[in-house]
Amino acid sequence: MFRYFPDNYVWSLSVSIALNCGGQIGEIDQICAPLTAAARDGDDAGTEKFFQSWCDFADGLVARAEQDLADGHPLSAGARYARASVYYLVAERMQSRHYAPRQDAYRKSVETYRLAVEHGRERAELVEVPYEGTSYPAIFLPADGEPPAGGHPVMVFCNGLDSMKEMLVRLGLPRELARRGIATLCVDQPGTGASLRERGVPAVHDSERWASAAVDHLQSRPDVDPQRIGMSGVSLGGYYAPRAAAFEKRFALCAVWGANYDWGQLQQRRLQREGENPVPHYWDHVQWVFGKDSLEEFMAFAPRMTLEGVVEQITVPFLVTHGEDDRQIPMEFAVPQYENAVNSPDRHLKVFTRAEGGSAHAGADNEAVPANYIADWVADRL
Repeated sequence: MFRYFPDNYVWSLSVSIALNCGGQIGEIDQICAPLTAAARDGDDAGTEKFFQSWCDFADGLVARAEQDLADGHPLSAGARYARASVYYLVAERMQSRHYAPRQDAYRKSVETYRLAVEHGRERAELVEVPYEGTSYPAIFLPADGEPPAGGHPVMVFCNGLDSMKEMLVRLGLPRELARRGIATLCVDQPGTGASLRERGVPAVHDSERWASAAVDHLQSRPDVDPQRIGMSGVSLGGYYAPRAAAFEKRFALCAVWGANYDWGQLQQRRLQREGENPVPHYWDHVQWVFGKDSLEEFMAFAPRMTLEGVVEQITVPFLVTHGEDDRQIPMEFAVPQYENAVNSPDRHLKVFTRAEGGSAHAGADNEAVPANYIADWVADRL
């Protein structure tokens, strides 16, 4: 993975996320060059400086986009809005939940994404998925071309611990699926994105609850083939997606971008400072995501987040991908996710190497490699 900050994995991960989501390296260098000294003080210290630098640059992009519109150049404006949205999201996800300015940054990120879609002529539809008396937001990305008779196949694509649906859209997988004739529903499931930040809906371990709601929504659409709906997820989505496919039998297949067999056990290791965290202020962040009032309450809950005894119930084609250099989730959490899926009629384990790319956590070093591999695997089967 590109280490802009050689001694700070978490900050460098944010740089890689921005690059993989369409950020420009020259712009990111302007943002990060003033932060090199602060990065040496650890993950948590200096995050407010990190926030300010990324947001200031994004604000400048918005001003230039507005000038583009005034000059009659909406496509140029759309491109700037798209990058601004990514930079606001990168700034926001690095902050403590108690840092009030993050709320405004999140609002700006969502609004600039909407403006990027509008002025950049992107094919994307903002939707609400009814869920247990309320709803959660999602983005439907149609496949390329007109829907065939019976509709396009579609993949549900879910967040991990700290991503948002707007980030999922910018990763390569939805684009590559669309090119192969497959639509994508990128979801802010409970505990992520707007569900958490604006609606206060925490994450749940039994992901089939919200995943079943996504299937209900998709089966109501005339442009979707109701028999060809797959499930996918990135990072902690590597737990959520298999769990959903194991218990929601309407899914036709499951593909994960990063294995996550026993996330609960991993939390015990992180207490011992084994491996890397994805965000600063980590323990406060997970309590927020799962709606727990203390570290003790969270640690009592965490053992529920396991796929032991779950992947055995997957009865559809199942792809597990992982990177050999993943510093967050050890390889030992990938192999049993594949080996124990004994009832899948078509199971595959793909380990991305440093030589081919995609070897860091969730392909942070090169998202194009796993995105194309997963899209090909899905297209061959869905």
